[in-house]
Amino acid sequence: MNSSLLERLETDAPNVASKVAKVTLAFWIIKIAATTLGETGGDLISMTLGLGYAASTILLLGIFLASLFLQMRAQAFHPPLYWLVILTTSTAGTTMSDFMDRSLGLGYATGSALLAGLLVVVLFVWRSVEGNLSVAGIRRPRAELFYWAAILVSNTLGTALGDYLADDSGLGFGGGALLIGSAIALVALLYKFTKLSHVLLFWLAFVLTRPFGATFGDLMTKPVADGGLDLGTYGASAVLLVIMVAGIAWTMRSPAAPDAE
Repeated sequence: MNSSLLERLETDAPNVASKVAKVTLAFWIIKIAATTLGETGGDLISMTLGLGYAASTILLLGIFLASLFLQMRAQAFHPPLYWLVILTTSTAGTTMSDFMDRSLGLGYATGSALLAGLLVVVLFVWRSVEGNLSVAGIRRPRAELFYWAAILVSNTLGTALGDYLADDSGLGFGGGALLIGSAIALVALLYKFTKLSHVLLFWLAFVLTRPFGATFGDLMTKPVADGGLDLGTYGASAVLLVIMVAGIAWTMRSPAAPDAE
């Protein structure tokens, strides 16, 4: 995106409604479906269709940038467009992580550590430039760019962490999903019963839902002999797409909920 367009969008920002989804229970359900679909969809393109990790990453990053351009140009929140960008960050994140960890030979633990460090840097710069990390009422293009950068990195991190838990930790797909699911439940309890920063807890939950999607996606696609449900990448992707579309349609028919801080 060129600087003149960004400056024009920044000037118009005060008159623009929030560009991102409100954080509700439906948000988390759709987000988990989208990130799990990103795992199965990324694997479908890179492995089932045999495109490979590098070519798949280039293709999916291109699709992500195209969807992000449309999102940035929009003057209001459009649920299908917003969730399309979430989905493209997730599919691109899947193949990016696999390319780093497998093709480049970094391994899941090293890849996870590098991506966690990168996410900290993105959030630190965002906090330094914008003054906060709140995801409520994002209107300014600069804040929105930080928002999507953090989401892309967190989804890539989640794939690496999920693969580490499923493959290297000895927990397996089911054990990894159970561990991450328990961590998400703990964050939800902290949100409900403590005074910890809701912004901090949001980003913790956002990061954790990605490895949950990665491990749950593997659980859905892998053969029964390997501890999976043997739906395959096509079957699992189809099921998740139906859940995601149904969730988006439901939120578009429901009254808006208050923003989360």
